[in-house]
Parts: sequence; structure tokens; C-alpha cells
Amino acid sequence: MDETEFWALIDGSRADSSGDPEEQADALVDRLLGLDPDGVLDFARHFEARYNRAYTWDLWAAAAVLLDGASDDAFDAFRCWLIGQGRHTFEGALHDPDHLADLLPDFDEDADGDAEDLGYTADEAYEQLTGTDLPDLGLPPPPSEPLGPYVDVDDDAALAERFPRLWDRFRR
Repeated sequence: MDETEFWALIDGSRADSSGDPEEQADALVDRLLGLDPDGVLDFARHFEARYNRAYTWDLWAAAAVLLDGASDDAFDAFRCWLIGQGRHTFEGALHDPDHLADLLPDFDEDADGDAEDLGYTADEAYEQLTGTDLPDLGLPPPPSEPLGPYVDVDDDAALAERFPRLWDRFRR
């Protein structure tokens, strides 16, 4: 599976679900069940690599703006949600998290930003296909700390200064 095929699965599942994260996870499992176990493993590797790439202080701070605060667990679920938004939004957010102000047509902190279930879709599909747990993916270990310069995700003044467009649109 290449990157284009990975993102096609994400985009298709999002389209199938009208953007609802739980429905997207179900739709993605259904799509993954159409692959062989090796294809599911490839998908899992792509997902995990992007999940780890998104472990940055800047994205955590952007999640804190969007969600009005973001614990460790909330940020984990946010990263899954961000992948679920597709390549354009994901890459745009990685490049400049403040750009999320332009990339998100709307955002409801009670319904959006939490797609933890997307992170388990490969596990579920693999288990249904093989009757066994997803094996080790053979990827490097995830970073122990967020990447990039530290951002105090609890300092509203710092968040407003660092992400002015995001702050103006979602927190004002």
C-alpha cells in the first residue's frame, strides 16, 4: 500500500460517514476488511507513522485552542481525528497548525477533535480477518516527548500569540 492508497481509504471512510468520527471508524473497518491481512498491516504502519509525526508541541497547542484545553488522552484522540480529516488537512496542520483556522470549515469541540476509534481500526480489521492480534509493526518507537519547541498548552496568552488566526476564529 502506498501513501495515495492510504489516504484514499481515509477519504472514502470520511465520505461514508458524513464526518461523524464513530461512523468513520466503522466505515474504515469495513473498507479494511476488503484487504488481505498484509494490506491491513500496511495501513496500520501508515497510520502509526502519521500519528507519531503529529506528536508535536505545536499541534498539541493547536488542539488545546480548538478543544479549550487538551490532556494527553485528548491530544491522542485529536491526532487520530486529524488523520481522519484527510491528507490536505493533516499535512497543512503539520506545516502550520495556525492554518487549521482556514482548513476546518467548522469545528464543534463537543463533536469534533475526538476520533480515538480511528486508531483501533487496523487492530479490529486484522483480528476479524485472522482471529489474532495485530503483530508488532516493526516501526521505530514513538517519540517519548512531543517534537519541536515546547509550548505551554495551558497558557492562553501564549496560545493566542502563537496561533492568532486559530485563536480569533475558535476562542474569541
